[in-house]
Amino acid sequence: MLAICHHLLDTIPNLSILVLSGSPMLHSFRLPAGLDYLKLPCLHRDENGDLSAKYLKLDMKQTVKLRCNLIRIAALNFRPDVVLVDKKPFGLQDELKKTIETLRVVSPATKWVLLLRDILDAPEKTVAEWQSLDSYRAIEQFYHQVLVVGTPEVFNTCAEYQFSPQMLSKSIYCGYIRRQQARKHSELLRRELNLAPGDRCVLVTAGGGEDGYPLIHAYLEGLSTLPADYQLKSLVVCGPEMSTKERATLFQMAAQHPQVIISEFTDDLMSYIEVADTVVAMGGYNTFCEILSAQKPSIIVPRVKPTEEQVIRARKMAELGLLEMIHPTELTPAVLIDKLVHQLNNPSYYTSNIKKVDLDALPRITQSIATAIPPQLVKGELQRFPEHWMKCLSA
Repeated sequence: MLAICHHLLDTIPNLSILVLSGSPMLHSFRLPAGLDYLKLPCLHRDENGDLSAKYLKLDMKQTVKLRCNLIRIAALNFRPDVVLVDKKPFGLQDELKKTIETLRVVSPATKWVLLLRDILDAPEKTVAEWQSLDSYRAIEQFYHQVLVVGTPEVFNTCAEYQFSPQMLSKSIYCGYIRRQQARKHSELLRRELNLAPGDRCVLVTAGGGEDGYPLIHAYLEGLSTLPADYQLKSLVVCGPEMSTKERATLFQMAAQHPQVIISEFTDDLMSYIEVADTVVAMGGYNTFCEILSAQKPSIIVPRVKPTEEQVIRARKMAELGLLEMIHPTELTPAVLIDKLVHQLNNPSYYTSNIKKVDLDALPRITQSIATAIPPQLVKGELQRFPEHWMKCLSA
């Protein structure tokens, strides 16, 4: 979402964006002028998909009520021209319902836009959930646009999730999100990391890190199986949500390998990706976009619970030759290192396929959202796309 905010602010002058988020890490990122955020109470989803308050000693009903009231008060005072909603039409546990109802009365000109990742969950699960949560009616009745940040070549979101004709008429495939270029030049960072010109480098990242321990543990354990003359530097980022105990164990393991640099978190992962020859990661949407933007080969070990989003995406992209996938039930140090060596020795196969992926989501999203903003605020000509690009293609 921050990448979208950056692009909107770069394109549309005099724009103010207020982000409402429960992310505990927003304060760690550099925020541009024109953007601020309101922190909502964090929620935690366990492996069964059940939600609870992450930090507050409140039950779920109290926490949702608090989030609901904060969202409603912010919307009433901010009076947005556009509300961009991530994934859930009514929000988590219907926390957006009152805000939608209120703004329709006090600010009827406000446009509601739903942002959907390419994949939410297995089609049968998503369809059943949307039916039970009344999401289809919400999209048809309240939303002006549906922006899918993906392509039908990877996953036909509209067909798989059974969009109605009314939903199709307001839906657009935008492509994937191209991430901003790394803040540090790769050659400068390589020198800072003591990487010689010929050194091969692998980045291992577990996203937030809450369930990333098995991946990083398998990688560090597998390093000892590499041939003695195999020169390889490793950058390992555990993630800020990994438990203190697990992180300490991994730091101890890394200390046994002088060619490993390990850290808890970085707010400039793109610089690390640019330096790497290959990326080993879990399968979150943002991680995929970063890897694709840098045109790097990757080995993905996706989550399979509580949703199948990551494993479906990884499998589809592996079929297109964009990456290698290891199912978490098949993850061992030997399997991981074997795939790693193969990929390091054959990078061009993956990079040639990655170059075919559509990464033009940001200008399409901006073009779509700008139509809801007073035209005098839009500077210059927005990038325009052929009509067939701006309509959702259904199977």
